[in-house]
Amino acid sequence: FEHFASSQPDNVVLLIDTYDTEAAAEKIVALAPRLRGKGITIKAVRLDSGDLVEHSKKVRAILDRGGLDTVRIFTSGNLDEYALNNFRRVDAPIDGFGVGTRMVTSSDRPYLDCAYKLEEYAGIPRRKRSEGKATWPGRKQVYRNYSDDGKLAFDMLTLDADPQQGQPLLQHVMQDGKRVAPKKTLIEAREYALKELKTLPENLCRLDRKYAYPVTVSDVLQNCTREVDSRNMSL
Repeated sequence: FEHFASSQPDNVVLLIDTYDTEAAAEKIVALAPRLRGKGITIKAVRLDSGDLVEHSKKVRAILDRGGLDTVRIFTSGNLDEYALNNFRRVDAPIDGFGVGTRMVTSSDRPYLDCAYKLEEYAGIPRRKRSEGKATWPGRKQVYRNYSDDGKLAFDMLTLDADPQQGQPLLQHVMQDGKRVAPKKTLIEAREYALKELKTLPENLCRLDRKYAYPVTVSDVLQNCTREVDSRNMSL
């Protein structure tokens, strides 16, 4: 711990669950005065295994008794939205967390079934009609509509040539292998994500209730589908 803190004096976060979490917390209490003598402050300890709620409570008590009430507790280890919700529900003394594996992989659906579907050819709308795999024909656009308070209300799926009320979601980004839309910086992407999160209605932010977000298929697209089916049946 002391060697690590000396090598990273401006950002000391110590992983304490390698052998014995609570015993390591006691070592942190004993080490803190020596580090302060070197001008080094421990910012946080990190828990990465075991019962994170129980460990966080015990570690918080040890740190507080040792006068380290400003040292924060950071957790990680296959966390997902349900784990974070439980931390909040039981009021665990956890100040921060890292989400990795469960964010970049889909644990509830470990594979993504993808296939290319031809929806238009030579300017003529086409679609697949196989049972359970039917698609909507033609070149399409999705228009997003919001309620008066700025929250998502519903999406409208229609043909690209059928402008509707709302914000068009599909944007032209690549053309002939080259970028035609400006590239966002990391800060711009983060600000956009935070802005979009604020538009989610309460039902889409809950973990304990299923909610089907309304998506409407336009009359124009439904008529196009019937025309495509009629043309195919006449062949």
